[in-house]
Amino acid sequence: MPVRIRLQRHGKKGKPFYWIVAADARAKRDGKFLEKLGTYNPNTNPAIITLKVDNSVTWLQNGAQPSDTAKKILSYKGVLLKHHLLGGVAKGALTEEQAEEKFTAWLEEKGKSVAEKTDGLNKVKADAKAKALEAEKEVSDKRLAAAVEEEVAEEAAKAATEEAAPAVEEAKEEAPAAEEAAPAVEEAKEEAPSTEEE
Repeated sequence: MPVRIRLQRHGKKGKPFYWIVAADARAKRDGKFLEKLGTYNPNTNPAIITLKVDNSVTWLQNGAQPSDTAKKILSYKGVLLKHHLLGGVAKGALTEEQAEEKFTAWLEEKGKSVAEKTDGLNKVKADAKAKALEAEKEVSDKRLAAAVEEEVAEEAAKAATEEAAPAVEEAKEEAPAAEEAAPAVEEAKEEAPSTEEE
């Protein structure tokens, strides 16, 4: 019976979540499996992968063939490296202690690179958040400045109307005097043509 290490899809539409399983190659993708080896969640950045390394190595030693995606995941978690090192131990090229030292050194280095990537992503998020905050602050300052300008304009308009009000009242007071003077001007005009006739 050919065994494949492959992904089994779970999760909801648009949010996939995978189990990493060892299954008969003839079984359906989401059907029966022999052993669940781990999980893979691609919805986060970086992706979250949990894997039983020793069980995966055992399946590889027994002849299980990983699918392309499963092979990349196994390589990322160091399963293929451990399988390779155990092959060297079986041939007598390495001792078990040396193989274990190499594997732990690789795990530490991998952990550092993942931590650096996570720190970089967190820094990018923090920078984006700071830029968004600055943009919001600028918009807020512009709105506040516009509101202050409107208030100043309203106060200036009120002051102008208050200053113009006494002048308008004076004009109203002068208007009746002008009206009283108007008949006198008309009488003068009537008398003027009579003098021309004489």
